[in-house]
Amino acid sequence: MAAACCLLMAVRPASAQEDITDTVTQKVTQAFYSTRVIQSQSIEMLHKGNLDVRILHRFGPVDQGIKELFGIDQASMRMGFDYGISDHLTIGIGRSTYRKEYDALFKLRMLQQSRGSRTVPLSIILTAGAMIRTADETAQNGYKPDAGDRTSFYGQLIAGRKFNRQFSFQLIQTLLHMNYVNDGTLANTLYALGGGARYRLSKRLALTLEYNHVFSNLPAGYYNPLSAGLDIETGGHVFQLHFSNSTGMNERAFLTETTDRFFKGEIRFGFNLSRMFQLH
Repeated sequence: MAAACCLLMAVRPASAQEDITDTVTQKVTQAFYSTRVIQSQSIEMLHKGNLDVRILHRFGPVDQGIKELFGIDQASMRMGFDYGISDHLTIGIGRSTYRKEYDALFKLRMLQQSRGSRTVPLSIILTAGAMIRTADETAQNGYKPDAGDRTSFYGQLIAGRKFNRQFSFQLIQTLLHMNYVNDGTLANTLYALGGGARYRLSKRLALTLEYNHVFSNLPAGYYNPLSAGLDIETGGHVFQLHFSNSTGMNERAFLTETTDRFFKGEIRFGFNLSRMFQLH
């Protein structure tokens, strides 16, 4: 009798736990450590009232050797400020030293992966943004682009899933429009399909990979951007070390102006530093 009572007491909590799991919807989070895989947006969102101060740094080509300290003597950076209006809406601004370009973004979560009583198999994010170049530039025909010519716009649909604690994957569809292009071989509007993946090594470490394929014809000497990195999560900071073949760090720049070939050793070392501040 005593044994039966002990068995009943052991079984009841387990059954109750199963009932709670079946009746409660649990949102799936931390598919990625950051709101960016490396340079592309991820399916992660900022919480309401959080300010993400982010510095993206990219050095020169590693294959330049010791004379240029493997690219460290040359550097390009982007500083950005992203703010969570709500758990499902983020806005942001940034400025890149590459072509002295300003950018703004709008990021909206349409669907969030969940499990339990209401299962949603994936997360869907809608992102839109605009960029304007302010560096001095003159077209080959002597025409100097005005502010409208220097402006570009993009829209993205991102769909991703956290398959288990270790592996997450997402697809990135991008439609980019540039008001004016100097090179007649590059279309004003182009479509790109990309992918981002994360493999978790430990509680604080994860490997990341990101690739975007531009389907519109790129001019000779331009290539699709590929990046691979290591994420280090330290509580209030996310530190991302990576290698990439692109110099620019916004959608227009890395989709249309990547001039290096990753598998030919034409890669650049860089890092992203994200510091989170809770303002509300």
